[in-house]
Amino acid sequence: MTRLLARPELGSVVGMVAIFVFFFAIADPFRQATSMGTVLYVSSTIGIMAVPVALLMIGGEFDLSAGVNVTASALTASMLSYQLSLNVWVGVVASLLFALGVGFLNGFLVTTTGIPSFLVTLGTFLMLQGANIAVTKQVSGQVATDNISDMDGFDTAKAIFASSFDVGSVTIRATVLWWLLFVAVGTWVLLRTRPGNWIFAVGGNVDSARAVGVPVRQTKIALFMGVGFCAWFMGMHRLFAFSTVQSGEGVGNEFIYIIAAVIGGCLLTGGYGSAIGAAFGALIFGMTNQGIVYAGWDADWFKFFLGVMLLFATVLNMWVRRLAVRR
Repeated sequence: MTRLLARPELGSVVGMVAIFVFFFAIADPFRQATSMGTVLYVSSTIGIMAVPVALLMIGGEFDLSAGVNVTASALTASMLSYQLSLNVWVGVVASLLFALGVGFLNGFLVTTTGIPSFLVTLGTFLMLQGANIAVTKQVSGQVATDNISDMDGFDTAKAIFASSFDVGSVTIRATVLWWLLFVAVGTWVLLRTRPGNWIFAVGGNVDSARAVGVPVRQTKIALFMGVGFCAWFMGMHRLFAFSTVQSGEGVGNEFIYIIAAVIGGCLLTGGYGSAIGAAFGALIFGMTNQGIVYAGWDADWFKFFLGVMLLFATVLNMWVRRLAVRR
């Protein structure tokens, strides 16, 4: 029982069950199997980003540029391929290098200058937000990219990043499977590898970690680049799911990723949390987002529930940790 109470994802499991029972009771469409496919899809689009954000928070850092980096990656791939009439895979690879470069820049500045990651990534957030819109207008003459659905390589890329299949009457998007894979990899890294120990160490106490030989700088840069990689992946999903990208998208999503990680048991102070908990946090988001729609409520209530869930999860996680420590 003590080990169970010490698990960081316990609070998110309790919250997930409560949200499911609540909407199951009041919203008829929520009970249908086909609705679960939509819930899982919405959850996966949040969960894929929540996993690396959770690992970064366990390592004691934040990334406020995660949301706009998703859009920037999609814009890079789309405009490069379309404007130069290249195979879309050229744009995909170029956007991967771009997203990893943003992550490296964030990590390098944080570890080199000692400036808090909140300020560093706030700066890159503002730069990307402005560049996304300005460059898109300059290149395409509008705030959205051109449709690339008829370009070489589009079909194969869509099969990887944005395909779907049916299981009975339920449509499952590829992002759900990728989400489960990323959660499994994140959990394995944290609990079964030496870098996982380094992540917990640098988040718990940087000076102590450095004193015992933990490569603090490399670990934090790798965590920021991990966020960049998943931002690239989600950018590719959005691009190949809709064939075009709106340059103003992604603003505010960084807070959703962080809140999902916090609901999943990550502490803002670092050194504690799990990838599985972040997955549960994302699932809570998906159920709440769609549950409000299925219940016929005003969608504006979503932000209200967001605040309630954040406060509830924070208090519950704090209580569970104190209880586990006493025992």
